[in-house]
Amino acid sequence: MSASHILEFMHKRRSVMARHMLAPGPDAAALEQILTIAARVPDHGKLAPWRFVVVQGDDRATLGAVAQAAFVAGNGDAETSLQEAAAQQFLRAPCVIAVLARPVTHPKIPRSEQILSAGAVCMNLLMAAQAMGFAAQWLTGAAAYEPAVLARLGGQDGDEIAGFMYLGTAAEAPSERPRPALDEIVHLGLPEVAG
Repeated sequence: MSASHILEFMHKRRSVMARHMLAPGPDAAALEQILTIAARVPDHGKLAPWRFVVVQGDDRATLGAVAQAAFVAGNGDAETSLQEAAAQQFLRAPCVIAVLARPVTHPKIPRSEQILSAGAVCMNLLMAAQAMGFAAQWLTGAAAYEPAVLARLGGQDGDEIAGFMYLGTAAEAPSERPRPALDEIVHLGLPEVAG
């Protein structure tokens, strides 16, 4: 693939909403390739401060039940539809990959750099899946901040869920969405400092 093809892909890349995904998701060989590419990110100190948990089949409902129980514990008076949505969330796509940020204590490498490395893993995973023709979306939601969900994914003390990566086949093509104008987000040169 030429550089122009890569740039065109990146320029047009667009997430597909999980609710617009169908089977099939990636098979074992595709998953291995996606995860191998996902792990090729900047990683100061070669700490690999992230882990993958591939959630497929019945495991999606099992994780959803944990998310629902946590949601009900914190929102017992919530509408039944919201409680059901918490249970069903991981069933929206045939494959969900939880990316866990697993920072370690290091004398020279701050936690923040390790968390950013986990974020880079999520983006690489998204790009790899989409380059292979799969629909993909990076989501968090309330479940990503629930200790019970983290624990069920094998998370340890100090770990965080960087994202749930939903993978499948697109039921419909995503529409474009507005993007920020560069003149609103870019400053050429050092900005003036008041005072």
